[in-house]
Amino acid sequence: MIRRFRLTWPDVRPFAGRGGRPIRFLAASDDPDPALDYEVNRTALGPLDGVIGCGDLEPHWLVFLADAFHAPLVYVRGNHDRGGAWEDPRAGLPEPIGAGDTTRLAGIEVAGLEWPGVHQRGNARRDGLAWWHVFSIAGRALVSRLRGRSEPVLMISHAPPAGAGDVATDAYHLGFRAYRWLMNRLRPPLWLHGHTTTASVASLEAVVGPTTLVNVTGAVLVELVPPADGTG
Repeated sequence: MIRRFRLTWPDVRPFAGRGGRPIRFLAASDDPDPALDYEVNRTALGPLDGVIGCGDLEPHWLVFLADAFHAPLVYVRGNHDRGGAWEDPRAGLPEPIGAGDTTRLAGIEVAGLEWPGVHQRGNARRDGLAWWHVFSIAGRALVSRLRGRSEPVLMISHAPPAGAGDVATDAYHLGFRAYRWLMNRLRPPLWLHGHTTTASVASLEAVVGPTTLVNVTGAVLVELVPPADGTG
C-alpha cells in the first residue's frame, strides 16, 4: 500500500485556478515500490501534478513513473546514481536538479541537493562539498528576499539534514550538518529525502520547527493543500 502524506502549504498562489484541489506529487527514493507495477494501484492513486525522485532509483524506474502517470519529473541523484544506465543517453531522463539548483513543479519552487560528489569516483561522504551546495541555495533565497519575491520552498535531497530523519547508529547514513544549517535558516515547510533505511528509524516523518521531513524510501503520495484562510 502506497503511503500517503498531507500538508498545508503556506502559500495560496500555486493553487490559483485549481478549484480547491490539492497539489499531488508522488515522491520516491531508494527502493522501487512493487505496488506501482500494477495499473490498478496506479489508477487508485489518481492524477498527479508531478513525480519527485530523491535518489538511488534506476533511470528506467523514474522514466516509468513519469510516463505511467503522465506527469513531469524532477529528481536529484543519490550516492549510487552513477555509471551504468546513468551514462546511457537513451535512458530518456530529463536533466536532474543540479547541486544547489532550483526548478518549479506545479507552481511551487523546488530546491534540490544531490549527493555531494555523485559525479566523482567512489561513494564517500563529502561534507565540505555539501556546504558549497547549501550556500548556493541560501544565496538564491537571500536574493529573492531582497527583491521581494520570497516564497516557500519545497526541499528535496537524497540524504536528510543531521539529526532530522537520519540514524545515529550508521555514520554513512547520518544527515549532513550543512543541510541542518540550511533548514534552520530557510525554514522550508516540507523536506523530502531518502538514503536512511526505513528499518533503522522509528518514524518516517519528523518535525523540526516549521519544517516537516518525510523519508520517501519506496514511494509516498504527497498532497499539498492551500491554507484554510486562503491568504498564504
